[in-house]
Amino acid sequence: MKKAIIAGATSGIGREVAKILLSEGWQLGLAGRREDELNALKALAPERISTETLDVTEADAPQRLHQLIRQTGGMDLFFLASGIGYQNEELQSDIEVRTVRTNVEGFVRMVTAAFHFFRDRSGGHIAVITSVAGTKGMSSAPSYSASKRFQSTYIEALAQLARTQKLPIRFTDIRPGFVQTPLLDKNRHYPMLMEVGFVARQIVKALKKAKRITVIDRRYALLVFFWRLIPGWAWERIRLVKK
Repeated sequence: MKKAIIAGATSGIGREVAKILLSEGWQLGLAGRREDELNALKALAPERISTETLDVTEADAPQRLHQLIRQTGGMDLFFLASGIGYQNEELQSDIEVRTVRTNVEGFVRMVTAAFHFFRDRSGGHIAVITSVAGTKGMSSAPSYSASKRFQSTYIEALAQLARTQKLPIRFTDIRPGFVQTPLLDKNRHYPMLMEVGFVARQIVKALKKAKRITVIDRRYALLVFFWRLIPGWAWERIRLVKK
């Protein structure tokens, strides 16, 4: 039986991916900050779900991850769905710093722990949710878009490291567009908004194919292709999210 650890499983994309993998027979280790939500997920299949409360911004997160791996009986896939993002055109510094703590510091803490685990146990699969926002700096969410670019670059570096060290570790960089989750401000308009269940299904398909990079969905893949061609002076004049 394949075993997956999902960090950030208590809501949004992480929760939906967990439900799909559960329906397909996986043994799951689910981590998140909210114990009540973890308990609700565990109740779906107590014999196949282990849980651990975990905050990626805390120093003990890697130890808690390893506890969860032991409870689960191993790990074939590490799926990192933890992340935060805010619209912050007012550039409030506490919001920017909080985002970096989770999406950069917390991300590195968890991904390196998974990398070390797979290195010591001859391979595995690390998959992370970044964003199409990481391909361009977005005025409405500066630290979010910057942190997502960091994540993609970091995974690229780890993929190269694994290759040069001849480690059988696979990596998947998952880049969704706007997804209807609690992260989004309900008072704003988001173009091409996607339903979370659809996004989760597309992610599971990409995981099965062990895609190195996947943009969800095709509309966003086309959009990213073209906006990469936009020169900087023109990009700076575009407003992507309407109030």
